[in-house]
Amino acid sequence: MPNGISITDQLDPHEWSNKETAAYEAAIEAVNGAVGAYNAVIAAEEAKAAPDGSVIEAARAVQHRLARAREGLHSSDREQIAAARARYAELAGEVMAGLA
Repeated sequence: MPNGISITDQLDPHEWSNKETAAYEAAIEAVNGAVGAYNAVIAAEEAKAAPDGSVIEAARAVQHRLARAREGLHSSDREQIAAARARYAELAGEVMAGLA
């Protein structure tokens, strides 16, 4: 806060419905689930006798991309939120299935 004004003070007001709030939170949780799936990939690789550093590095790179995607979610963009919920829930499932 270099000028003494917080970022939240500069935001435009936005009224959220309960449905929008729930959808946004579900999208955030879907991204978090995908991040967690990649944590499992990292843990599984690290547990090996000879871990492959490139697998770990790739998983961490995906986690960083997911974090940026999570930060880019806009609560007022219903289409983006719906797509994110579906895409990231599916991704988490695929990653975890690959570990089974």
